[in-house]
Amino acid sequence: MARKKKILLTVEKTNTGFSAYSEGYSIFTTGMSIPELINNAYEATELFAQDQDVKMASIEIKFEIDFKQFFQFYKVLNAKFLAEKIGMNASLLSQYVQGHKKPSDKQTEKILEGIHQIGQELSGINLLKTG
Repeated sequence: MARKKKILLTVEKTNTGFSAYSEGYSIFTTGMSIPELINNAYEATELFAQDQDVKMASIEIKFEIDFKQFFQFYKVLNAKFLAEKIGMNASLLSQYVQGHKKPSDKQTEKILEGIHQIGQELSGINLLKTG
């Protein structure tokens, strides 16, 4: 089985929304919101794949966004709650979020695992209809 081509897209906040670009491939796109940006990024990657005669199934797309922009967009995720959930000092995580300090690779992985865990927990919840 052929190895997947990994494409890393860096996400940045712009004056009109968000942009995503790849340092290693000629892929660039924009969007007014993160969901729109992600959809546009998949379309841009599809066009790149067609141009390069590569099947999309053989491409793995990853998005990278800095802490500050992530927490500004996903306001539903409270940094204090996340810090408690992963056993991290809340003021330290706050410094990462505000860009005053840069987390180590180990701390970044711990934070990302916590975010993914919360996402998995939320995806398993159904709300009861009241009325």
